[in-house]
Amino acid sequence: MSDWSQRNNEVLMNTYGKLPLVVDRGEGAYLFDEEGRQYLDFITGLAVNIVGHSHPKVVQTLREQGEKFLHISNLYVNKPAVELAERLLASTFPGKVFYTNSGAEATEAVIKLIHKWTKAQNTGQDGIVVLKKSFHGRTLGALKLTRQPGVYQDFPVSEFPVYDVEPHDLHALEDTLKQHKPAALLMEPVLGSGGVVPLESNYVEQAATLCQKYNVLFCMDEIQTGIGRTGKLFAYQHTSVTPDVVLFAKGIGGGLPLGGILVKTEHSELFKPGDHGTTFAPSPLSAALGHTVIQLLEDDGLLEQGRTASEKLHAGLRTLKTNHPDYITSIRGIGMMIGVVMNLDAGKVKQIQQTLLERGMLVDVTQQTIIRLLPPLIVSDEQIDFFLTLFQEVLEEVSV
Repeated sequence: MSDWSQRNNEVLMNTYGKLPLVVDRGEGAYLFDEEGRQYLDFITGLAVNIVGHSHPKVVQTLREQGEKFLHISNLYVNKPAVELAERLLASTFPGKVFYTNSGAEATEAVIKLIHKWTKAQNTGQDGIVVLKKSFHGRTLGALKLTRQPGVYQDFPVSEFPVYDVEPHDLHALEDTLKQHKPAALLMEPVLGSGGVVPLESNYVEQAATLCQKYNVLFCMDEIQTGIGRTGKLFAYQHTSVTPDVVLFAKGIGGGLPLGGILVKTEHSELFKPGDHGTTFAPSPLSAALGHTVIQLLEDDGLLEQGRTASEKLHAGLRTLKTNHPDYITSIRGIGMMIGVVMNLDAGKVKQIQQTLLERGMLVDVTQQTIIRLLPPLIVSDEQIDFFLTLFQEVLEEVSV
């Protein structure tokens, strides 16, 4: 154990199972440890570093905004926040933005917005429908919407009804909407920590239709799927729907904390002064970086570059599955959000992750037996080939 790891254990509370890697710097698709070894990063800070590490334009914006001001609070007009909101709304739908510092705070904001909508409707509707195995955050309000026992455990819960239904079960969804009269449906277009499970477009579209039929707010949690992760700016754009609310975070801040909600025009006046707020969000620095990230994706072609790279990665993984059908059950996901479902026990999957790390490759594991890949959009053909070759070698070794 390095000195840094020991110091970490002595002063930081043990809430994360850390990989044995002390990061010194990042560049492009790579992280480098304190001894100069490089690691191809297919975790990207848990889906945050969508344009890679230390992108030159992100660093340039960091310097330019850093020389102006870092914090002013919401007592004054924040120019970077306005510019980013204008760009987000131009790429999605007419409405307004509320900024937060994180994805969990975006979930908390939408809980309060739904409550305000319920009061304005005065129809007796109450509660939120979510999908089983979904993840919406760890703060106490968001925790109640998260459907993973290992996460919500026995922490105290907020007093509002939550109903969960199986993904893709439209009959169960409609029965819940009719029987319980909830105010909103909140869903991830791809269940991330729930196993990288993409929702079928037809299901999403019919779910939106049911929300219209029963006068229920249709909310999309795009905290992990948004900002180019699935090949579109937001994953809902793979369908014909326009949500009432979209939650975003992770990739938007260019590596710094930033999140928020996009709210359609007809609901955008629900929050009045004093209804909600935060001291730091949006950080002028994070907002400026967010604007640069959107420019890189949409103006500089990184969305298209990422789509092309993801097609190569998916094709290579399908070939790998064909060659190892006894060990890989399925490949699922969209764009640069991929789950390799392993037909191996949790111990062997962890061993694969550890061996890949030792040989310069970083991948995540979710639901114990699913290798989750979250590469940056800038990943090259050569880097994809490196991963595929190494993954096959390690898989064959572990499987002996």
